[in-house]
Amino acid sequence: MSRNLQVLLFVFCVFLWLAGISSAADVANPILKKLVEKGILTEQEAISVVQEMIKETEEKEKQVDEKIGKKVAESVPAEDKDIGKLVKALKGFKFEGLWYLSYQNGETGNTTGGEEYNNFTLKRGYLTVKKELVPWLKGRMTLDITTANNTGGNVDGSVVTRLKYLYGQIELPEFAFFNKPFIEAGMAHMPWLTFEEYINRYRCQDTMFIERNGTFNSADIGVTLVSLFGGELSQEYQDKVNKYYAGRYGSMAVGVYNGGGYHASEKNENKVLEGRLTIRPLPDIIPGLQLSYFGLTGKGNTDKEPDWRVNLGFASFEHEYIVLTAQYYDGKGNQKGDDAKDRDGYSFFIELKPHKKFSIIGRYDYFDPNNTVKNDENERYITGVAYHLDKQHNNMILVDYDTVNYKQTNKSDDKRVQTTLQIKF
Repeated sequence: MSRNLQVLLFVFCVFLWLAGISSAADVANPILKKLVEKGILTEQEAISVVQEMIKETEEKEKQVDEKIGKKVAESVPAEDKDIGKLVKALKGFKFEGLWYLSYQNGETGNTTGGEEYNNFTLKRGYLTVKKELVPWLKGRMTLDITTANNTGGNVDGSVVTRLKYLYGQIELPEFAFFNKPFIEAGMAHMPWLTFEEYINRYRCQDTMFIERNGTFNSADIGVTLVSLFGGELSQEYQDKVNKYYAGRYGSMAVGVYNGGGYHASEKNENKVLEGRLTIRPLPDIIPGLQLSYFGLTGKGNTDKEPDWRVNLGFASFEHEYIVLTAQYYDGKGNQKGDDAKDRDGYSFFIELKPHKKFSIIGRYDYFDPNNTVKNDENERYITGVAYHLDKQHNNMILVDYDTVNYKQTNKSDDKRVQTTLQIKF
């Protein structure tokens, strides 16, 4: 017998042996095996019966598993199901809170003698809801909780809630020098105060210089375009100094608005144009140095439409251990439209941060409400010490002394000692 034939015969025998094992295994059931032996069923018919039996068993096991799963689901407490639904519904939402709770003791200056006060007060509270709808579109709503004073009737002194921000934010594609540009449409940020408040982080003490003197507030109904310039500063700078408006060469914000601010209805058809331009001239040598200009032109928010104009120059320096700002304002009129006079003033601010837990602040404001009248100016002095409860400028306690010296004849000074708890999350 040739070698090839021997190999072929060997392979054939192995195949028959394996087939025999398979057949024996397939008809292992004693009843089926007996029927095959008696010739009642062929071996193939017996294998088919075995396969059907296996399939029916698998179906029954699947049905049992489904019943067990259903019973387990039914046994889950209703409150756990509700929590699951709530978590799913809130996916993508972000909630933020910020409020200032103060004790104040002081005296309000006037021409008839100071009026003293001593009270605990809810200075301000903000509750913000944000939602990313799609990668290029976000929504924001901020509730402004404040105390209604000098309103008359039974609401005087009541804690009231109103809208501060309500807008859609549209992310724009980056182009050339413009980095992370976006548009806010609705009740949006105006270009200036938010920028300043991210440098002077003590809004809890009270409002910034330009708002403190009644020129304008921080939000209005309209459209704002914001962009950084030339990328961003290093992550180390953002972590240690300031992550906001961290454009490598500066930033900008421009917009057009009704002009009445966020807590006044539109009284005329005029629209106000506003813009801020900030340059960071030495990002590699002095990254904390910024030079800014803010301009505004429009009409005051009354039927008479008095001229309203703002020119503001601002220099700031930020470091891990110190913050310095200086600004000069020249303008005419105000947002309310109840003043059409030429005005000017300037302000300086310093924050010393000798320790991560402590800061010392100081501020000086000079304001002339009417350039054509002498001895109507005022000077404000603010000093304070802050204790940071966790991350700097987040949750903190600030104790400050605030006084205003009026040049007006026979008008006494404002004086106030204040302790403020800032809560932020």
